[in-house]
This record gives sequence, C-alpha cells and structure tokens, in this order.
Amino acid sequence: MAWYLIFLPLFAAILAWRTSSDSLRIRLLPGTAIFHLLGLVVTLILASLRGWETLPPGVWLGLDALGGWVLLVVSVLFCICALYAPAYLALRPDRDHRIFIVCFLCFLSMASLVAQARHPGLVWVAMETTTLTTAPLIYFNHNRHSLEAAWKYLIIGSVGIALALLGTFFIAYAAHMGDINEPLQYTRLMQEAEHLSRPWLRAGFVLTLIGYGTKMGLAPLHTWKPDAYGETPGVIGALLAGGVTSCAFLALLRIYAVVAAAGEAAFAQELMIGFGVLSMAWAMVFMVRQLDFKRMLAYSSVEHMGILVFGIGIGGTAARFALYHLAANALVKSVLFLSAGNIHRSYASRQLPFVTGAIRRTPISGWLFLIAFLAITGTPPFAPFISEFNIVAAAFSRNHLWLGGTFLLLLCGVFLAMSDTVVKMIFGTPDAKRVRTPYKDTFATTAPLILALGLSLVLGLWLPQPLETMLQSAGSWVEGKP
Repeated sequence: MAWYLIFLPLFAAILAWRTSSDSLRIRLLPGTAIFHLLGLVVTLILASLRGWETLPPGVWLGLDALGGWVLLVVSVLFCICALYAPAYLALRPDRDHRIFIVCFLCFLSMASLVAQARHPGLVWVAMETTTLTTAPLIYFNHNRHSLEAAWKYLIIGSVGIALALLGTFFIAYAAHMGDINEPLQYTRLMQEAEHLSRPWLRAGFVLTLIGYGTKMGLAPLHTWKPDAYGETPGVIGALLAGGVTSCAFLALLRIYAVVAAAGEAAFAQELMIGFGVLSMAWAMVFMVRQLDFKRMLAYSSVEHMGILVFGIGIGGTAARFALYHLAANALVKSVLFLSAGNIHRSYASRQLPFVTGAIRRTPISGWLFLIAFLAITGTPPFAPFISEFNIVAAAFSRNHLWLGGTFLLLLCGVFLAMSDTVVKMIFGTPDAKRVRTPYKDTFATTAPLILALGLSLVLGLWLPQPLETMLQSAGSWVEGKP
C-alpha cells in the first residue's frame, strides 16, 4: 500500500500531462484525491488493527502513527482543494490547466513519500521535490508580482533546504562518531541514540530546525510567505498553508524524536519554544492594521506554525495536542484561503479600502470567512480551541507559568489584530463605485468549504477512538518512544 499512495498520484500526473482532453484532465484531480484518501484510510485501519507496531530498522518505506497522522491531514486537505479546483479552473480558462493539475498531483505523491520515508536523506529529497512541484503554482497568475513571489519561494526555500541537508549530514556524522553506520533509518537512530555524538547531534538539530523551519515559515524565516500567499489563488494558498508546511513539520519532528531519544530533549525544547513565541509575536505585530487580507492570512500561518513548535517544546500532553492542532489548522485554513479567493474574485482586489461589505456581495463566502476567522482564533467549539486550550493547560500544569501567560496574551493580541481587518472587510456597505465582477457564489465554490468547516467542528466536538489512539501513538513517537 505504501507504493500505491506514492504512485497513484504520480501516474495520474503523467496521464494528465499526456492527455489532450481538458475535461478528463480536470476530472483526474478530484478522482485521484478521493482514491488516495480511501487507500490511506484502508492502510491506517490495517495498521491500527496491528496496534501501531514499531517498524523494524530495515524498512525504508512505511507508515507509522506519526507519518499516518500527517499524511491523513494532507490527504483530507488535498481532497478539499481538489473538489474546489474544477470550479475554480472553469473561471480561469486563460491559464494552463495542465501545469496546475500536474503540479498538484506531483505534490500529493511527494507528500506521501515524506510521510512514509524512514531515512532522513530520503525525507530531504522528498521535501525538496515538494518545493519544485509547488513553485510553478505560485506563478499561476503569470504577472510580475507572482513571478517575484515564486522566485522568493524558490531562493529562500532552497537556502532553508540546504541548511536542512547540512544538518542531516551532521546527524549522520554524529552516528558515525558513535560507530553507527548506514542505513541510518529513524528507528535505528532512535534505538541506538545513546551512542550518538552529542555536539554533532545538537549542531545537526539546530541546522535542521532552521532549514525545515524555513519551509514551515517560522519567524524570522518566513519572508517568502506574505508574497507567496498573497499572490497565489486561494486554492494554492490553502495547499501551501496546510500541505507543504505540514510536510516540513513532519520532517522536523523526525529529527526531534531522535534528539529526544538521545536524552537531549531539554536542549531542543528551549529552541522550539523560542521560535514558537517569536513567530506568534511577529505575526501579531504585522497583523496590526493589515490592509491586504490575503497577507493577513500569511501572518496567521506564521502564528500557527509557532503554536505547533511551541506545543512540541512544552512536551507531554502539549506535544500530542500540537499534532492535533496540525489538523485543526489545516482544515480551518482551507476555509479561510478558499473563501478569501472567492471574495477576491468578486471585488478584483484584496486591499481593505476597496473590499467592504463582503457578506452582502458574496454572502456564503463572507459568512464562511467570518466563521473560519472565529474558529482559527480559538473560538469554541471548533478544533483550534481544543488544541490551543490544551497546549496552554499543559504549559501551566508543567509549571511554565510565564510561558502559558505569554501564549494566552499573544493569542488575544492576534485575535484583536485580525478582528480589526475582518470586521471592516466583512461588514459595511460595498462601495458602489468599485468594479463588481460577474462572480457569484455557487455550490461548487462553497460546498468544499462547508465540508472543511464541518470537519473542524466535528473534530472539536468528537475525536473517534481510532484517531485518538493513533494520535497518542504519534505523540509517543515524537517524544522518542517509538
């Protein structure tokens, strides 16, 4: 099944490239997404029936609980985007659908490889390939600003991935110093972690944190995000915010688990907490009086990447709810980006002075954007509230009183900063002098958003027992206890 999850979207991408039928090409996207998700669910069910057994050191590809959880998040997000994409592409006959669909499908293939790869070198190759497959998507609008955003994404991402490669080499050298030779699969590294050279292991983790942190968009490594998210269509922004960043987070967690198994968790946690608090604070500052609502979503992504690493840094229950927050953030962010894309299309602008009264011009998208804003800022009973509440509760229970208080203060600050922009954008009366495009909300452009928001609500109210078991097993893996 491991090969199926990788090669199904890859085969579909080849078929999409070679077919001359545009209608067939467009249908390939949601069809592949659904079959990939179904295949993944079957794989996860079989793995759960075996009790999430630890994969042996000699396995190069395989889904454990951590990889399965992240890939499930990415696959569900991809399915939502794929269901939305045909209606969006119908509105953009001027653009090359072949490139769009092929890059989308190739990303899903490489995300499946990231989730299943058991060797840090193979993970690095897959992560670099996700960059190459998503860069053409950022240039989808074919204008000067999208070209600049694509180059920033490529150059900054390449610097980050180069540092991650150097960090991987350092960890390999730490293994060599401990007389551990290839193959250096994660399970083997964790089982023999006590023999790793501590100085080289620490240096390797710092470099991989910076490298994969750049791909996640942690501050101050996030400089590609505002342009990339601002200049791309909403469906691509959703894939970047919930897909690419999730893969980078998984790659970082694999290295963190090795460090934790070696008894160096305290060192790594201090760095994770530092980057988490800095990212949340940085995002809050740049959200204040933000006039571009898509750039505001980019800074919201920076904030939530900070929440993820903050939860891992606190450890214990917070680490498990950081993984839970990964799913919560991906679902709600998809609603925000897709509804923002609909509103942008109606107004032909994303600047606040020209976008007012969205709830009147695009009522469904306007309401969805408003509800998703409340959800992403921690309003119950949506999933982000559950994860953020439990992360801060874990911080207080572990006597991190100042950190818990700072976390709450930053959450409140972000809510106030975002609400100023959102209220002006959603409410009020649309300016009659502004150009109004023919776009109107339709079932095809809003139903996937309602589905994603509904899943976030269900996840906040009820987590099925199999998913809870998988989440607990994934949390144990992150803390170096496979």
